[in-house]
Amino acid sequence: MAYTLIDDPSAHFQAVLHSSNNSATITNDGNSDLKPDLLWSKSRTATHNHGLYDSTRGVTKFLSSNATSAETTASAGYDLTSFNTDGFSTGNNQYSTICANTGYVAWQWKANGGTTASNSDGSVTSTVQANTDAGFSIVTFTSAASSGTGIFSVGHGLGQIPAMVITKSRDSTSNWWSWHKGLTGGNSNTSYIVALERITAEGSYTNAWGAGMTSSVFGMQSGNTAVASSDYVAYCFAEKQGYSKFGKYVGNGVTNGPFVYCGFKPAMVIMKRIDSTGSWHMFDNKRLGYNINNNVLLSDTNGAELAGANYPFVDILSNGFKPRRATYDPNISGATYIFAAFAENPFVTSTGIPTTAR
Repeated sequence: MAYTLIDDPSAHFQAVLHSSNNSATITNDGNSDLKPDLLWSKSRTATHNHGLYDSTRGVTKFLSSNATSAETTASAGYDLTSFNTDGFSTGNNQYSTICANTGYVAWQWKANGGTTASNSDGSVTSTVQANTDAGFSIVTFTSAASSGTGIFSVGHGLGQIPAMVITKSRDSTSNWWSWHKGLTGGNSNTSYIVALERITAEGSYTNAWGAGMTSSVFGMQSGNTAVASSDYVAYCFAEKQGYSKFGKYVGNGVTNGPFVYCGFKPAMVIMKRIDSTGSWHMFDNKRLGYNINNNVLLSDTNGAELAGANYPFVDILSNGFKPRRATYDPNISGATYIFAAFAENPFVTSTGIPTTAR
């Protein structure tokens, strides 16, 4: 029996905590070295924007998940300065990765070490760096000009149907339009959307995702999910047994919330209510580090970390997670939530060794 496709998830995803020393080098502490290709950074103790950096766009360029603004280029020697063999380095004060007297968390994914390839699978040519083992790719492209229906397709390089696609214009003010297989209609859905910077419920726009999602391309529509003739970045995720899980669950409104099976002990879990308003709740295995985990950040706000009895919290378990807050997100009775989870350890390795609970 194949329990997992990846025995050491730390080779593909890690979270790390760091403080705000200028010109600091932050080293990951997982079992494997991890040179990040996507780094998502957030201040835990201050109201600073999220910062998303990747090795395709270059180390000085970042976008903020809580804002619709275009890509920012930091001055040389500021903010993030390098992706390293096992971590990253920061420069002088700039809020998205470093600011005086502030603690940070950085979530990191491996793609292809910064090596890209041209992809002509779609109707527009894309530049892709893909980690097909872990089901993650970084895709850059120029959207189609808005003419006719405006529908176009983009090659993603995953080799399987994605479970989640996050898109953002780099050169214009626009939403973080995102698709998730748990939205209404599932993999056949071409209309439903959510956005990282919005708390609104899923929305519906005709042909928002063009012809939809396939093992080689994802669809978009200029004038709807895309700004016409704009430079874009997309982060694409496919599900991998024992490493990543994308799905949905329904809250039960009691402190003993629903158990959500993942097949691994999560290192990170993100949840979003889709049938009504609700923030994107972000938990990981480093902030607090034990159950009940009530340290949460929200992708849709620049606010500091929320912690304590009055805020959402979950149990991170050996084979999934369990919301533990009654009457509030992420466990309102009857509410529908989508989630994305990435592993710390598979529940059972390929050689039959089980993981431990927290």
